[in-house]
Amino acid sequence: MVRKVVRGFYAVAYAVKLCRPAVICAYPITPQTEIVENLATMYANGELGNCQYITAESEFGAASILVGASATGARTFTATCSQGLILMSEVLWNAAGMRLPIVMVIANRSLSAPLSIWNDHQDSMAMRDACIIQVYVENNQEAHDMIPQAYKIAENKDVMLPFMVCMDGYKLTHAYEPVDLLEQETVDSFLPPYDPPIKLTTKDPLTFGCYAPPHCYMEFRVVMQRAMMRAKKVMEEVFKEWAELTGRNWGGLIATDYMDNAETAVVAMGSVVGLVREVVEEMRKDGKKVGLVKIRSFRPFPTEELRKVMKDVENIVVFERAVSFGYEGPVSIDLKSALFGHSNAKVYSFAVGLGGRDIPRDLIRKCINNAIEGKVDEGFHFEGVKEFEEVII
Repeated sequence: MVRKVVRGFYAVAYAVKLCRPAVICAYPITPQTEIVENLATMYANGELGNCQYITAESEFGAASILVGASATGARTFTATCSQGLILMSEVLWNAAGMRLPIVMVIANRSLSAPLSIWNDHQDSMAMRDACIIQVYVENNQEAHDMIPQAYKIAENKDVMLPFMVCMDGYKLTHAYEPVDLLEQETVDSFLPPYDPPIKLTTKDPLTFGCYAPPHCYMEFRVVMQRAMMRAKKVMEEVFKEWAELTGRNWGGLIATDYMDNAETAVVAMGSVVGLVREVVEEMRKDGKKVGLVKIRSFRPFPTEELRKVMKDVENIVVFERAVSFGYEGPVSIDLKSALFGHSNAKVYSFAVGLGGRDIPRDLIRKCINNAIEGKVDEGFHFEGVKEFEEVII
């Protein structure tokens, strides 16, 4: 491995190259554009081998092209975010239903309206029910490492589902970080060539995504759910194999710090985890029994893992980067469901940093302390909001 200081764009693109994709198709949208720009440069320089690089007329078109390519047995890649992901969504639901292991990077960005190009998790969270695997990374090294793992998990014959590697836009994509870049030999030893169990071919004609009347549609949904649940075991196995191969252990479906004697569990996903971890460490030095739970896999959701690490905690503080309007944050919704009947902990959900708003260290500490000291009610709260007068028209 070679350590270089690179931007998140390049860390992802370089890892994609090492995975030997057969078809890359994308449409530019901030803040993911430079991922596919880097891949386009690699393609122009002859670094992608037999890969076909296709520029589409829209994100809908890009996803449609990759559905066709993946159905014929090609290893595929795309990247998008925000409105682009929503425009892709119709096609991505089809990709999941057709069991096509398309790997994509989501450079998480807010959704309109109002228009915002900055970071939160609202875009990928909107796809949580599409039967697409979702993993959220903390830094650019984890993003780099996650690409080969994503292909190995998605292409596993027990899974065969699309895979989203979610990395925070700007916070990671534009950031320079030292990254241990993988070598081709390492990835080749870990990731075998894609060998789909079925594919479109004139030698053995098949139908993908056909019409399903009421007497058989439900069974398709059953097998999709089973595949997503089987993915849990496959993911754990692949994560363990990666740790043994590279020496970098990012954890399983979740990762924890200081949870052995914790009375309060702090839950977070994505790049904010690093800041939350520092605050937790500071609070522990002050005598607070606080621990960190980093959720890596949002789909499939780590129900059993969360039950195990949170069975004895008194308080759970969740930092959300999205809102399920009319209820609360998506992470706390699923967390409460997972822990129902298994924990008596009070759950506090704080939406922070929406639309890329800064998340000060003091805000994280205040939220945790308020929960511990009972200064705030259980349930959902917006934090870091300025005072304003709402005008109802």
